Amino acid sequence: MDSPAKPAAPAQPGAPAQPGDLAKLCEEHLAKARADAHGRSAHLLLHQGPLRQTVIALTAGSALDEHNAPLAASVQTLRGSVVLTTPDGEQPVYRGDLRPVPQERHGLRALEDSVVLLTAVTAVG
Repeated sequence: MDSPAKPAAPAQPGAPAQPGDLAKLCEEHLAKARADAHGRSAHLLLHQGPLRQTVIALTAGSALDEHNAPLAASVQTLRGSVVLTTPDGEQPVYRGDLRPVPQERHGLRALEDSVVLLTAVTAVG
């Protein structure tokens, strides 16, 4: 018989988020993005071999400029809504949506204060 999950220790007020606490990471990095001149903040959550997961917060209207795609990647919107931009057009990614990142140069623009989880494979090992 499975035992119940161990309850998490209560967080201390103002303490940094633990690695798996996505809700707290969202709040923490939205606050950092709002204080940043470029309206963004990022945190590498997991780096395991070629796999990387990064929490990215963007304020409304801010963007990640066009850049090359990794070998494989997806973006999931945890808060707000964003648009994946490519030379061929735009693809909205609303809260809760999970989309593959196009295998071409692309960018990301926040339609409102937003947080996404970028999962990327950066090498084949």
